[in-house]
Amino acid sequence: MSSLETAVAGLEDKSLLLLDDDAPLRNRLGRALESRGFHATLVESVADALAAVRARAPAFAVLDMRLEDGSGLKVVEALREARPDARVIMLTGYGNIATAVAAVKAGAVDYLSKPADADDVVKALLAQGGSTPAPPENPMSADRVRWEHIQRVYELCNHNVSETARRLNMHRRTLQRILAKRAPR
Repeated sequence: MSSLETAVAGLEDKSLLLLDDDAPLRNRLGRALESRGFHATLVESVADALAAVRARAPAFAVLDMRLEDGSGLKVVEALREARPDARVIMLTGYGNIATAVAAVKAGAVDYLSKPADADDVVKALLAQGGSTPAPPENPMSADRVRWEHIQRVYELCNHNVSETARRLNMHRRTLQRILAKRAPR
């Protein structure tokens, strides 16, 4: 059992709400958090998340910032009202300083950019006081982060290479070469 799993096992309430409209990411991260000891409820919209908070406010939450039906900040506010001691982490694929400040002001304890490693999420959830979690021991390389971003935009464009290339401001043939390669480490 890892030190993170031991820390989670010692928690009194292991309930966790995971809100993300990206189904593969939501399912993968949900399984990873459950394997570390959390009792995760997975939802894909702000409306579903608000219903879950009203039904039973969780001790922990990992929320996406931008969703089709609104902002994850609404859920942070609802969770703060229902359970002030809840620890909330915001995730986003569109990280910038303004949204990070808004998330922290709303009550989030940390702000991570996608794709986030499950261990980094757990460390952020368990960080106490004003301390910030230690930097990851094995962070993703810049090439891997770039590749993940390209894959996400490609998915959002329904696997349309031309549209993805236009949105990424890159030549279509360059994008095709990148997509043909394996993911960098």
